[in-house]
Amino acid sequence: MNPILVAHGTRKAPGVAMIGDLADRVSAVLGTRVRTAFVDVLGPTPAEVLHTLPQHVPAVLVPAFLSSGYHVRSDIPAHVAASGHPNVVVTEALGPSTSMVRVIVDRLIESGWRPTDSVVLAAAGSSDPCAQRDLRVTAAMLSAAIGTRVELGYAATGEPGVAAAVADLRAAGARRVAVASYLLADGLFQDRLRDSGADVVSAPLGNHPGVVRLIASRFRRALIPMAA
Repeated sequence: MNPILVAHGTRKAPGVAMIGDLADRVSAVLGTRVRTAFVDVLGPTPAEVLHTLPQHVPAVLVPAFLSSGYHVRSDIPAHVAASGHPNVVVTEALGPSTSMVRVIVDRLIESGWRPTDSVVLAAAGSSDPCAQRDLRVTAAMLSAAIGTRVELGYAATGEPGVAAAVADLRAAGARRVAVASYLLADGLFQDRLRDSGADVVSAPLGNHPGVVRLIASRFRRALIPMAA
């Protein structure tokens, strides 16, 4: 298997480094090199990486995305088709999943969240209906996990924006507001979360061990149909 971790891409060096570190950690779990590819902002693209790989060896692409939006359902398959590689499996995105919700909760606890805080789940956002549905599912799962209502806020696409969601909760009487980052890497969107006016903002999900385990599981499970 040739495993490839496919991320969005960012101009912020720490975000790029985090994706590389995440791939290295998954490589250590799998015992084989995990390559990285990006669908936007920087390269190499998935098609470019696939072009470098032998076609007789299966390639598995794990989308490092937290919902099944346009990049997962359209961009990545288009790159696979353009590559001409005949033996490629693309797995599900990382969310929504109970594994990712556990990571969100861990990051909240690390940030200083209190069970009495009002909570905003902050995502990048999307105009894609499938991605919007996935985000609503994740918010509901997080609400069940922490035992309190969770509002959605968006760092880029969608309403309300994160700052507006925080302000709405304060206007409704919230004493403290915690923003739960539903972003994989640090970058411009995480900066917007920090500037939202919340009392606490959790770190991006990043290279949390739960993320590493989930990605490794995605790669391993993709091989089961191949072996059948």
